[in-house]
Amino acid sequence: MSLPRIAIALGDPAGIGPEIALKAALDRRVRQVARPLLVGSRRVLETHAALCGLSPALAVLASAEEITWPAEALPLLDVPAEPPRLGEIHAAHGRAAIDAARMAIAAALAAKVDAVVAAPQTERAIKAAGIDFDGYPSFVARATGLPAEDAFLMLCFDATRIVHTTLHASLRRAIELVTQDRVGKAIAAADTTLRRLGIAAPRLAVAGLNPHAGEDGMFGSEEQEIIAPAVAAAQRRGIAAQGPFGCDTMFQRPGYDAFVVMYHDQGHIAAKLQAPNRTAGLTIGTPVLFSSVAHGSALDIAGRNRATPEAMIEAIERLAGAARLP
Repeated sequence: MSLPRIAIALGDPAGIGPEIALKAALDRRVRQVARPLLVGSRRVLETHAALCGLSPALAVLASAEEITWPAEALPLLDVPAEPPRLGEIHAAHGRAAIDAARMAIAAALAAKVDAVVAAPQTERAIKAAGIDFDGYPSFVARATGLPAEDAFLMLCFDATRIVHTTLHASLRRAIELVTQDRVGKAIAAADTTLRRLGIAAPRLAVAGLNPHAGEDGMFGSEEQEIIAPAVAAAQRRGIAAQGPFGCDTMFQRPGYDAFVVMYHDQGHIAAKLQAPNRTAGLTIGTPVLFSSVAHGSALDIAGRNRATPEAMIEAIERLAGAARLP
């Protein structure tokens, strides 16, 4: 059986994205489970390769229609961009990161690749480019023709999976976004994704919003009025969801295949404490298998050959496993 075809977008040209993308694509662990395709600027990639002492044989492609996997070369779908100014924030870098991700998603929609993984972007550079961006999940949703609210982020490391009901929003706005409909969609997207990952009967733990999950209304009513009804509705649809649980103890509960949290820090703090350099982010709820690393673009070490590709490798391995399943 042919190995899954994974497109790897290079991310911010001024950060470590091109370095970890190239290192991952050349890693034997990746080559054993997938056929990698780099997507981004040839000029940018060659700059980072030279700084890292790497000289890969590249097969440069001008369009998705030309995509092949030659035996002796690493394919690169060239997305022209300006030369990178390493370690700096510029609009051109934001545009390059978004252009590469958009091209990779288009290749997936055209069935030229089976999944996409993106190297880290710099949100300030994307904002400087005037591009509307609040994280990859909503970006992938828009790029695939879906409403932004239909996509969610699942952080993955080891056997732990954490699904975020809201993501890059102020805490005040996140609380407003925690509605019964949105919590229900997050639970349903988690269940569907876990089944796609090969878990036949997923079990989900759902977090509360307030301390101690509201303590029966003493610390807030969102659990009683919003989250518990969403969990009950999911149960009626045959989803094995339980909660709401206090988020400070929920992750210690055994037997769950994923944890659904309400806002960014509930999930990210847990992930970055336990696996700071190994966490991959999986966008769920969209027709394209899309993942990204959970760390940033590390502008301070760009071009110094110090970046580890471990999170990128984990993301690719996870996507390759999902892409093999029907």
